[in-house]
Amino acid sequence: MKLYHMPSACSLADLIVLEWIGVPHEIVRMSLESIKSPDYLTINANGTVPLLEHGDFSLTENVAILGYLADLYPEARLLGDGTPHDRAEVMRWLGFLNSDVHMTFKPIFMPTRFLQNQAFAGAIADTARIRVRTYLERLDARLDGRNWLTGERSIADPYLFVILRWAIDTQVGLQGFENLSRFVDRMNLDAGVRAALATEAELKPS
Repeated sequence: MKLYHMPSACSLADLIVLEWIGVPHEIVRMSLESIKSPDYLTINANGTVPLLEHGDFSLTENVAILGYLADLYPEARLLGDGTPHDRAEVMRWLGFLNSDVHMTFKPIFMPTRFLQNQAFAGAIADTARIRVRTYLERLDARLDGRNWLTGERSIADPYLFVILRWAIDTQVGLQGFENLSRFVDRMNLDAGVRAALATEAELKPS
């Protein structure tokens, strides 16, 4: 397997899952420039990460890749116990993180994409930060009495970890969210997470 990954991007979730399932893999470190290069666009017209290549099969979109990896290695139990109920519960939280929470960070990362007048960039980002915190409040409540979003480790948890790292880095903050803070601390101690972060730090840009 080959994963095209950009540091601090949501593709870190896929890298963590690859470590959790223990499958041999190659990581190609991408940058804002290389994801728009002609060579990369020939294999991923979206010009984004992640992209997973598995033999002659190429797959984009984080939710699809995470689900694919979990389906390939059911013994890792990253989609619950294999029942439709457990799978749906994992996908519900993964979908929430991907479709709702992730998208709310876009005005923080790229405010001028939404309003080109730079004078309003700060206000747009600040409004988005408030919205992100409303989502974090829901996630913090979900983790009350749980170590994982669905009760056991799943593909939704690395995505949550990525989002919480963004929250810390973009001054959204985790103040007042004790359950989320504990979750980040636990993830930072996880062997697979530590291996993924080390790989990310060591990779040279493509």
